[in-house]
Amino acid sequence: RAAEWQLDQPAWSGRLRITAKGSTAFIKLEDKTSGELFAQAPVEQFPGIAVEGVTDSSRYFVIRIEDGNGRRAFIGIGFLDRGDAFDFNVALQDHFKWVRQQSELARQAQNLEQGPKLDLGFKEGQTIKLNIANMKKKEGGTGSTRPRPAGPGGLSLLPPPPGGKSGSGERPAPLSTPAQLPGTPITDSLLSWPQPNAAPAADVWGDFAKASG
Repeated sequence: RAAEWQLDQPAWSGRLRITAKGSTAFIKLEDKTSGELFAQAPVEQFPGIAVEGVTDSSRYFVIRIEDGNGRRAFIGIGFLDRGDAFDFNVALQDHFKWVRQQSELARQAQNLEQGPKLDLGFKEGQTIKLNIANMKKKEGGTGSTRPRPAGPGGLSLLPPPPGGKSGSGERPAPLSTPAQLPGTPITDSLLSWPQPNAAPAADVWGDFAKASG
């Protein structure tokens, strides 16, 4: 309990810094003017025995300091500002969160190295089959369309519809396409103008054969 300490007369006052070397964090108590080291507490895990909070305040802690020769001591420290105490906690938590992440990454890398390697190479005599749809063309198919002949001037003429045949079963006479003057629009009257059918003559030379002399 921090209430049992002599809070109005601290044995020492200064500044506190947290540094890290590898996975170990170090709480350093330094002179606030000269920066001389007063004591330091190595922390190998948090929460742990190296840093413990008191039961009656969030601004006071007990840390385990070491002198480097194997001697250890537990001392109480406190912060005047509650925000500084919060930053002290967060700094230690962030460091050991990073340590856990590095340890997890190293473990995953080791498992990948020790695990069986995936061999994606072809074995001797091994083949693969690719099925590409709609790429093979049928021979002799009836689905292919032939290009239609172009009419005069590069214009394509469509064949007559199936219902366009006469009742006697004969096809109508071919239509003549008159010459088109430059600048004249192409209309149906120019393309399909029916020609009158000439009356058949029984004998073209009949009159001449009957003439005398």
